[in-house]
Amino acid sequence: MRPRRSVLAVPGSSTKMIEKAKGLPADAVFLDLEDAVAPLAKAEARANIVAGLNSSGWGSQIRVVRVNDWTTEWTYADVIAVVQGAGANIDAILLPKVTDAAQVVALDLLLTQLEKADGLEVGRIGIEPQIENAIGLRNIDAIATASPRVQTLVFGPADFMASINMRTLVVGEQPEGYDTGDAYHHILMTILLAARAHGLQAIDGPYLQIRDVDAFRRAAGRTAALGFDGKWVLHPDQINAANEIFSPRQSDYDHAELILDAYEYHTSAAGGARGAAMLGDEMIDEASRKMALVIAAKGRAAGLSRTETFTPPA
Repeated sequence: MRPRRSVLAVPGSSTKMIEKAKGLPADAVFLDLEDAVAPLAKAEARANIVAGLNSSGWGSQIRVVRVNDWTTEWTYADVIAVVQGAGANIDAILLPKVTDAAQVVALDLLLTQLEKADGLEVGRIGIEPQIENAIGLRNIDAIATASPRVQTLVFGPADFMASINMRTLVVGEQPEGYDTGDAYHHILMTILLAARAHGLQAIDGPYLQIRDVDAFRRAAGRTAALGFDGKWVLHPDQINAANEIFSPRQSDYDHAELILDAYEYHTSAAGGARGAAMLGDEMIDEASRKMALVIAAKGRAAGLSRTETFTPPA
């Protein structure tokens, strides 16, 4: 699956920002029809997004559109407008405030009808459910498996914090008085475990203090350490930080590749067909191989190149 280390949020109401996003090094870009667009500007934003997606200048970014949630009067019109207008240039639809599997199924059915009607490949456009409230978190496994189109599970921190009455107004920071541990840990781990159980990517939501890149790094570093695949970015200054934080360090990538090579050699006939062996001062076995596969895959996806090679012992 293509990496989503940095997911850039772009208001659909701003043609200037849509055009600028094309040249930025974000792994994914989502053009927003929801919170970033005022009710009176929804129709114009749909047209802006269609025009932007169909125009030239895009790089290799994953292109996503966030529609409005199913409790509003805009969702079906959002989906119809952007898929009929630019379906060939959309990789996924980001569905916010998902509370149960039926909402994902409804989007899947609508996408299938539109793809058939417009001669698009059926099933190609993915779905990214955004978990933004307590009931959505409770139903996360059903949501994750509601459609084969589901590609990622996305955490929406601001609405989630409001839904559980968390006592803070600073999105992404610990609430005052919570002085030990991480107040978001259970939420993040629940999303991550559901993603891994069902072969999906897990994406963290935004950090709203966009000028404080050091604070963004701290917040992103916590979720990267857990195993999340990426994080939303709201400003170009956050993109490089996200790409770096959600990629392995060069030394870790090299080490992972060495473990894979060494394990392959030592388990072969030439290496003695051993299930456990030494790599320098480190014992490696099948569990080591599995861990190394994760780091190596992330490094390859990030475009890292090896700087060390494995030499079988004499």
